[in-house]
Amino acid sequence: MPLYRWRIASLVRAAAAAALVVSPGILALSSSAQAAEIKALFPAAMRAALTQVIPEYEKSSGNKVTVEYGTVGAIIAQLKKGDAADVAVVTDAHLADLIKQKILLADGHGAVAKVALGVFVRKGEPKPAIGSVDQFKKVLLAAKAIVYGNPALGDSSGIAAQAIIQRLGIAAEMKPKTILVAARAKGETVVKGDADIGFDQMSNIVINPKIESLGALPRTLQKYTNYAGGIVATSKQRDAGKDFIAFLRSAKAQNIMKQKWFEPI
Repeated sequence: MPLYRWRIASLVRAAAAAALVVSPGILALSSSAQAAEIKALFPAAMRAALTQVIPEYEKSSGNKVTVEYGTVGAIIAQLKKGDAADVAVVTDAHLADLIKQKILLADGHGAVAKVALGVFVRKGEPKPAIGSVDQFKKVLLAAKAIVYGNPALGDSSGIAAQAIIQRLGIAAEMKPKTILVAARAKGETVVKGDADIGFDQMSNIVINPKIESLGALPRTLQKYTNYAGGIVATSKQRDAGKDFIAFLRSAKAQNIMKQKWFEPI
């Protein structure tokens, strides 16, 4: 082989070898550049489900999700204050208001979860029947004290519990023996014996080993909390946020939520 051809062939082989070495690095950089970091604000009632849902999303998308939990009221306060976030989940009614205020975007939003309100007692205590409206009303009137989340703090289950008691026409009788607490103190208040009946979303009740559910409320009284997710208007990860919300609505995510006492959306 002439010398010049040998040199050309050598250069081609060297270039090919260099390409093989560099290509994985380039691919890694490309993959890294495409992955997004999503900051999301979620109601605490969804925590148990999301510990399984989010890893599934991260595995399928390559994106990373960091979550901050709180009451719906706290999430709304953060959004209005301008705290950085990409996705926020609140009740469906609040989501509509936040879109009107241009805090959340009008596109990319959707229902992501639905959960029933439940009633609980301390583990090992008698479990009175609450299957009918009359039974439930008698249980409340006979209670030493009841507890639910403070509606003034934006606790969704507390707002629902307060509305039900008013609907039963016993608000005046229940007021002196009603304890209002922060979101995560409901179970502990019953466990300590300060109240004998508590209200919370079923998804929270079933994961607390120190309390026992009396079941969901009678059908005619039941108030579901409907959670919906939206993209924060200031987000720089809008496409990734929309993809995340779409995953939360998917059959895979909804099947996981069903196992945690969420209802079909």
